[in-house]
Amino acid sequence: MEETKVVLTEKEMPKQWYNIMADMPNPPAPPLHPGTRQPVGPDDLSPIFPMSLIMQEVSTERWIDIPEEVMQVYSLWRPSPLYRARRLEKALGTPAKIYYKHEGLNPTGSHKPNTSVPQAYYNKQAGIKRIATETGAGQWGSAMSFAGAFFGLDVTVYMVKVSYNQKPYRRIAMETWGGKVFASPSENTNTGRAALAANPDNPGSLGLAISEAVEDAATHSDTNYALGSVLNHVCHHQTIIGLEAMEQFKKIGEYPDVIFAACGGGSNLAGVSFPFMRDKINGRDIRIVAVEPTSCPTLTKGEFRYDFGDTAQMTPLMMMYTLGHNFIPPGDHAGGLRYHADSPIICQLYKDGLIDAIAYPQTKIFDAAMTFARTEGIIPAPESSHAIKGAIDEALKAKEEGKEKTIFFNLSGHGIFDLAAYDEYNNGRMKDTVFDPEAMKVALAELPVI
Repeated sequence: MEETKVVLTEKEMPKQWYNIMADMPNPPAPPLHPGTRQPVGPDDLSPIFPMSLIMQEVSTERWIDIPEEVMQVYSLWRPSPLYRARRLEKALGTPAKIYYKHEGLNPTGSHKPNTSVPQAYYNKQAGIKRIATETGAGQWGSAMSFAGAFFGLDVTVYMVKVSYNQKPYRRIAMETWGGKVFASPSENTNTGRAALAANPDNPGSLGLAISEAVEDAATHSDTNYALGSVLNHVCHHQTIIGLEAMEQFKKIGEYPDVIFAACGGGSNLAGVSFPFMRDKINGRDIRIVAVEPTSCPTLTKGEFRYDFGDTAQMTPLMMMYTLGHNFIPPGDHAGGLRYHADSPIICQLYKDGLIDAIAYPQTKIFDAAMTFARTEGIIPAPESSHAIKGAIDEALKAKEEGKEKTIFFNLSGHGIFDLAAYDEYNNGRMKDTVFDPEAMKVALAELPVI
């Protein structure tokens, strides 16, 4: 029988996270204080982050030790399997080999606990009682609520309103783990109240939800803020995915020619690709591709500018590809990818030509999701299906060219809580949302000139 999956033992789990800042040809430009426009220092971040995470954020050390307490929680689902998508290959008739890392096997169903668990641990060590955070589709809010339960932290989640209404089971999951969930914009914060006063039907955005969570954390002494993507330390934590994958590929004598991952804020792409990116920087021939929704095409349409990470301009300014912090994407089903910008690390690597980017409309994404579900048996999250679409197109290209290649993508989560979206697709009600370049132009005009 041909093997379907490559499995590591718990003893083979990586003991350190990888920090690509040690190997980047050009490090990202420094974040700037939102008020002074001067480079941010650790003291500027201390009101909302524990110092242990701040030091990871600014670190240029290549390896960061994973605490034993974090390893113990990781062991509930890690190491995750590396699968060979043999049935998908057969259905496509491709000579390519397709592999995927399955990050949907943990209790929350996505890759997000890889960083929520250490963030909860470090905050608990710092004496913090409560975490305020945001979530788009609900994966991050679920992960943070889950981690809070393990380390005895209260968790308040501001969930983008359009996703709050689309995905009630995500809200229920967060509440089951102890999280308190509010639709954003909410009446809880000055930011939310102002947004609702301007537009009572505001559908929300990740930038706006971040503003509410940061305001909440900054105005409560027992509360810190936690972010599920974008920041350096989040990207570091997620590299356990790619580090495991490298060991699994070694076991079978393979190495990917191309890697695909969905990209919203960037942690998913960072996690699966950065350990391989180190090889690319050192001369290895490998292509790494970020896959975006055409409704929120940050890398493929945005400008490389200093911008705020949130709508209310409370976060530091970061050099990113951005659509503008006031840009509100259409409310399609890839809620976790509806962010106006990307990780500064991802953006710098893209600018330097080390990462490629493509974008697809949601009906094409769900076409790929259906193919995957009916061959591999797994119903993927809409976000993860962006990577699946990229992998399928690459495999069909290999078929046309008659070339063998090894394709690898990150299945970052399952879609069991996204069945309402599948119902729309299956019954012909799903439409492609339209990106508005004029709205981007207006939002970009509001950026500070630095």
